Amino acid sequence: MEPLNERKDQIHRTGEQPFTLACNKDSLAGAVSQRACVFCGSRVVLYPIADALHLVHGPIGCAVYTWDIRGALSSGPELHRLSFSTDLQELDVVFGGEKKLTAALLELIDRHSPKAAFVYATCIVGIIGDDVEAICREVERKSGIPVIPVQSEGFKGNKRAGYTAACNAMARLIGTGDTKTVAPHSINILGDFNLAGEIWMIREYFERMGVEVVANITGDGRVADISRAHGAALNVVQCSGSTMDLASMMERDYGIPSIRVSYFGVEDMAQALYDVAEFFKDSPEILDKARDIVKGELQELLPKLAFYKEELSGKKAAIYVGGTFKAFSLVKAFRLLGMEVVMVGSQTGTEDEYRELAEITDPGTIIVDDTNPLELTSFLEEKRVDIFVGGVKERPIAYKLGVGFCDHNHERKEALAGFMGMLNFAREVHSSVMSPVWRFTPQWEHLGAELQLLAVNNS
Repeated sequence: MEPLNERKDQIHRTGEQPFTLACNKDSLAGAVSQRACVFCGSRVVLYPIADALHLVHGPIGCAVYTWDIRGALSSGPELHRLSFSTDLQELDVVFGGEKKLTAALLELIDRHSPKAAFVYATCIVGIIGDDVEAICREVERKSGIPVIPVQSEGFKGNKRAGYTAACNAMARLIGTGDTKTVAPHSINILGDFNLAGEIWMIREYFERMGVEVVANITGDGRVADISRAHGAALNVVQCSGSTMDLASMMERDYGIPSIRVSYFGVEDMAQALYDVAEFFKDSPEILDKARDIVKGELQELLPKLAFYKEELSGKKAAIYVGGTFKAFSLVKAFRLLGMEVVMVGSQTGTEDEYRELAEITDPGTIIVDDTNPLELTSFLEEKRVDIFVGGVKERPIAYKLGVGFCDHNHERKEALAGFMGMLNFAREVHSSVMSPVWRFTPQWEHLGAELQLLAVNNS
């Protein structure tokens, strides 16, 4: 099946032509794009701040769409698990929703006593022109807590623009807290959303090294910690797409440098610890402790991985995730298991990131930006993959094709970061690929006719 003409410049095959890939474009209308809107991008970044109120100013559908979209766990308050909306109706569109927003904020703050409130502007708010900024200032004055507008009107662009809106909102909170008790060897963890409790594992590694974690931004996040995040010595950025803008703002405003890391896979997890240790060169014992942690974890992990590598060697994998930085780690993780990555893509990658993916993948690997279900189905059929790694929207595609699936995005319940996460990942991939259920599926035989029919209907 040939892709739509408007999509061809967002698909690249490694080694078959010089690298060129368009990305960071607005989603193509009618292509059923996997990329989400600006509001969704901002919501998924801010949502894990557990002691804040999150109010969606817009129709109820916006709040429903993003409610609990990340499986972000909290070690304490769970106000973030509630979804609040002003539920704008037709009369509000005609006469404005400012009074409704003010009343909703005052009632919710009085009822739940949050440490701060984030107010998300949606598409309809941008159209009718409600002054969300002014309402937030008024309610902040009355309530005595930070009330922060998130300028995430959906028509502004794509999901990456939502990340920027979220970072702008958090930047208004950072710098308002007291940093007197922050240790010299301290970091902020940016871009981890504590899916399945992963940030607790990562924090433990750093604390065992003798490094204080000031703020989680945003998994298991707290308003007070974020407000004093400007006191940390270093920002450690995991998901560069979602929080790199915030790291850049903090470097500009407070002189805090940042490094980009990944906690997925053995190589990248070890390198993340070493990179942080190298930053604190004035304390050699931090590097010594990092080496001890890596050595101890690998001595326990590698013998267990050997079994899975023997079983999985030569199997084919396809990857489609939210950000490309995670894709780099997944390519390495599959290679550690002896598997071949034949397709890799993301919703929000940049040209430089895709170029790097092209450099580390094998000839013939499909690299795709912001794809859609029809394209994914075609790629999986062409490459005859054994397992597909993606998120909740990709799971039905894999199962309909009779392909194993591994959830590596928002809704997973298994920790896949850290050294123990690599073992969990290998175990899940193995159980999915080697499941006897695939013997009872038609797999690829019937797909050719179905894809041709879908292509005709789409045209």
